[in-house]
Amino acid sequence: MDESETPEGFEPAHFSPGFLDHGGPYFLKPRAGAPKIVGLRIMPHHINYRDAAHGGVISTYADVALSHAVYDAERPRLTPSTITLGVNYLHGAKLGDWLEALVRIDRLGGRTAYTSGEILRDGEPIATMTGVFAIKR
Repeated sequence: MDESETPEGFEPAHFSPGFLDHGGPYFLKPRAGAPKIVGLRIMPHHINYRDAAHGGVISTYADVALSHAVYDAERPRLTPSTITLGVNYLHGAKLGDWLEALVRIDRLGGRTAYTSGEILRDGEPIATMTGVFAIKR
């Protein structure tokens, strides 16, 4: 796959302007009965001095994917704010890699949401993640 291609089924996320524009672009793909997959192509602005995706890019991506799952879990949409974020780095990502974040909502309470998931490259995990979010309804 050419590094400029987006895999089938993914559409631009069009997240709100601001910080998220700098970390992406992000892409979304529906998943039956589960939160949407959030995709990210590793681009030159994501790379560190070792020609790998900077750890901050991966942690931002984890926060984006986990919080989006909470945001999109109900209608009207929820307003999540990160309380805690945990990222375990298993492998690096290189320029051109296509990543997919798969998220689970482990518990969605009245004011707090608990989430977990993994970031995959070619179906193999490169990071695991957990997040706790305050919810404004």
